Amino acid sequence: MTSGFVGRGVELGLLRTRLQRVAESRRGVAVAIRGRRQVGKSRLVQEFCNAAEVPYLYFTATKGMPVSESLAMFLAELKCSRIAPAPETLPESIGGGWTDAFRLLATALPDTPTVVVIDELPWLAEQDTVFDGALQTAWDRLLQQRPILLLLLGSDIHMMERLTAYDRPFYGRADNLVLEPLNPAEVGHALGLDAAESIDAHLITGGLPGILRSWPHGLPPLQFVRRECDDPAAPLFGVPESTLLAEFPAPDQARRVLEAIGNGERTHATIAATAGSRSGALPSGTLSPLLQRLSAEKQVLSVDQPLSVKPGKPALYRVADSNLRLYLATLRSVQDLVRRGRGDAAYKLFDRRWTSWRGKAVEPLVRDALELSALAGALPWKDVTTVGGWWNRTFNPEIDLIGADRSPIANRIIFAGSIKWLGTPFDRHDLAELTRALTDVPGFEPRETALVAVSLANVEPALTDTVDLVWTATDVLSAWR
Repeated sequence: MTSGFVGRGVELGLLRTRLQRVAESRRGVAVAIRGRRQVGKSRLVQEFCNAAEVPYLYFTATKGMPVSESLAMFLAELKCSRIAPAPETLPESIGGGWTDAFRLLATALPDTPTVVVIDELPWLAEQDTVFDGALQTAWDRLLQQRPILLLLLGSDIHMMERLTAYDRPFYGRADNLVLEPLNPAEVGHALGLDAAESIDAHLITGGLPGILRSWPHGLPPLQFVRRECDDPAAPLFGVPESTLLAEFPAPDQARRVLEAIGNGERTHATIAATAGSRSGALPSGTLSPLLQRLSAEKQVLSVDQPLSVKPGKPALYRVADSNLRLYLATLRSVQDLVRRGRGDAAYKLFDRRWTSWRGKAVEPLVRDALELSALAGALPWKDVTTVGGWWNRTFNPEIDLIGADRSPIANRIIFAGSIKWLGTPFDRHDLAELTRALTDVPGFEPRETALVAVSLANVEPALTDTVDLVWTATDVLSAWR
């Protein structure tokens, strides 16, 4: 199994830098770390604490726990940690709420650098409406004057953003670190897979360590899925299921909208129709705020706009995390069969849907890779700063790749291209279809706009002089290295 700690060199370096700042200034530094569930926030911080060689306190809140019990747990962790030089002198209970808890912490801190971690902080704010204010007061008056690195963790991304928002007590007091899933190169390195398999593994797991830890080293992606189909409690199913239940515990309109998008609906109109009821489609006045909440606040949706030199419509919606997207589209049905003891039928269902799902799911990953390479100066065109796609209202044609000098409305289209993520090479028929379709793209200039082909199975040799840039899975993966 992939049990070792993988990647996160940048994030660990950031935390080490903050701890060094604490040691040099003898003053406190706070860092708010946010990221979705199972992305590895707790593991990252624990690895940092293990390597930091300073005393640390790690307290994890429990959802729904009364304030008095949370305070008792905090006190117990404080006594067990190496922070307090004389833990026997600490009181038996904390009776005055979080204000007294933070005052007790300040008195227990040594004069040498220490790390204090509060995990799942949003749950404390749910339990106690004055928690944010108590934290701010304690930080300003007591903790910031001590050599402490305070790490505040949370999976509720919106609430963690609100913690340091301008109208909240802790505004301006903490650095913000957003922990993203592992990138495809990190996934491939962790699992010992080749480029194409690494990309497949990233699409399947979403780069979430909570799933990757159950993946045997070197096992190809489809063999891994087949293996998981014998286990109804496998993380491949359990992680996205728990995310769905945590974020959307009730089958309300928001959940129906998310499920409609996960099942392939992409436009406002089709989402409204699918997420509606027997009385009709969801009204725009209901759906638009839901889409805004799911994309801007919960950040479970991504919104794609057509990219060209003219404004275009419609916007397309997709589930941001590929593992949750795969779960809603396929894995949930697969899991139902697995729970009924029909592992072979479950894998056959997955296998039937996998190729077509992967062909669309890989597109945003390829665009991200091209954009990263462009910004790093690794593409032939120095003016490319953004990579997207283009479509019209009828989705005829739909162009996979548009490279431009800016977004959402470009001054110039620099390249356009196609993604073919199948077992056959990009051939002359694919090129002819692409060149016909490009005549509809505003800003496309024949013989001036470059042509790009991204293919899982390379490109037909006769086309190498016609296509300006050819990328394979190896090139896509290299963008993250």
